[in-house]
Amino acid sequence: MLKTFKGGLHIDDHKSCTNKIPIRVADGGAIHVFPLQQHIGAPLDLAVSVGDRVKVGDVLADNRNAFLTVPLHSSISGTVKAVEQRYHPSGAKVTSVVVENDGLYEVSEKIKPKNPDKMSPDEIIAEIRNAGIVGMGGAGFPTHVKLSPPKDKKITHVIVNGAECEPYLTSDHRRMLECPGEIVDGLKIVMKALGLNEGYIGIEANKPDAIETMSSQTAKDSGIHVISLKTKYPQGAEKQLIYAVTKKQVPSGGLPADAGAIVINIDTVTQISKAFRTGMPLIERIVTMSGDCIANPCNLQVRCGMLFEDIIAEAGGFSQEPQKLIMGGPMMGIAQFTTQVPVIKTTSAILALSRAEVGYDSDTPCLRCGKCVEHCPMHLMPLYINKAILKGDLEQAQKYNVMDCIECGICSYLCPGMQSPLHNIRVAKQQIAENRRKQ
Repeated sequence: MLKTFKGGLHIDDHKSCTNKIPIRVADGGAIHVFPLQQHIGAPLDLAVSVGDRVKVGDVLADNRNAFLTVPLHSSISGTVKAVEQRYHPSGAKVTSVVVENDGLYEVSEKIKPKNPDKMSPDEIIAEIRNAGIVGMGGAGFPTHVKLSPPKDKKITHVIVNGAECEPYLTSDHRRMLECPGEIVDGLKIVMKALGLNEGYIGIEANKPDAIETMSSQTAKDSGIHVISLKTKYPQGAEKQLIYAVTKKQVPSGGLPADAGAIVINIDTVTQISKAFRTGMPLIERIVTMSGDCIANPCNLQVRCGMLFEDIIAEAGGFSQEPQKLIMGGPMMGIAQFTTQVPVIKTTSAILALSRAEVGYDSDTPCLRCGKCVEHCPMHLMPLYINKAILKGDLEQAQKYNVMDCIECGICSYLCPGMQSPLHNIRVAKQQIAENRRKQ
């Protein structure tokens, strides 16, 4: 039987546009912009100045005094033209390093392969940190922190997330088909760092070719298990994936380590393998270019810092004027108001959608249909949480466990009243977190 979780729903995946198209390497743009804010964690300190020449793999910024942070590396060779405020895909302006591409892609002399077989777990984790690796399928949590759980948390399962349940996204699917060896190698490195003999790769059943490829790749590895998952959104969410594979539940307010599990994205383990086998830090990623307004939907291997405008041009430009441009998937992604923003470590997709695809309409009062409650994968009551937020009652929203929301977007997707609980919940969670920091 296919493994799954309680709640969620099956939605149109819109993956046929790109899931059969091999990954293509995109040319770098003339200018690359590197925001210092690339992941959850402490801010970075500049390691370069205007006028400096940098090479591929050179450190642009770091913060050695903070545990919850990773360095930022240049993906091109060229000259630092500016350090200034630039728009980030989140919509805010953040301090960014602007590098002019010289087109040579000269690699730093510091880039050298490492042998994880001759390294201790602590050394492996330190090298993952030095490579700037973060979770590439979600909020960008530093991977070395994820691999360093508290000593009282016994880790029994490491799960590679190949579900890729968001509509349109196929970058992980293509990665599994084209780079299965690197995925398994990265998983083995993680297993050594955690002291585990077994690892799991969870893949949704709508990717039978990926399941077959990864099963073939791991046929001789008795300690690695490929798990077929039911095609259902949000099957790839950490807590839901952990339950599907282990039947263990992450407690309210807890972390995956509380259930003895660690979840790592497909692209993340691939980057871990590359960091050791080639010495190259995280400087590029696969980006799905899709939506009915993209002329040539595809999966592009893109250097971090490349502007959306240049990547869209690589995909043939717009076939029609989009109503909405999204970084990430349509359920959890972030809408963009400009193409003058750069690819960051967590840019999994760029979607350009028409008005017909977006389906804009004016909202109406809550109909109390209960669909959001019925399908919430966290078993929350979004309608009551949303009502409390609209009243400005954050205390009541917390009583309804708003902080447990994984922001999957099912409530907004299903709402026949065209309301947007997800947006209100995101804003409320930010306000609550800010209040807690002040206290």
